[in-house]
Amino acid sequence: MQIEVLKSKIHRAIITEANINYIGSITIDEDLMDAVNIIENERVHIYNVNNGERFDTYVIKGVRSSGVIGINGAAARKVAVGDHIIIVSYATMDFEEAKKHKPSIIFPQNNKA
Repeated sequence: MQIEVLKSKIHRAIITEANINYIGSITIDEDLMDAVNIIENERVHIYNVNNGERFDTYVIKGVRSSGVIGINGAAARKVAVGDHIIIVSYATMDFEEAKKHKPSIIFPQNNKA
């Protein structure tokens, strides 16, 4: 049996930019990506703490140590600069493997890992 479990979580990152004129995705500082083992093009779910919006997209690398968290494309309408969001990704794995799995979770301060 395969189940889906939490793989990675960036808890309460702050939106630094929202760019509607882009084809889509979320830009994440590469330091934050490394801290939680998220890779470029990985699907992530975004939960906006400020307004309750929930959506998913894919990751593009932001400049390392920049603190950038940018929502691009149509999803930019679901956030405002300064909003706090939770970024999560999930993994599918064997049930027994999932019992031993430990997700990577960070609580960034000012978008720094």
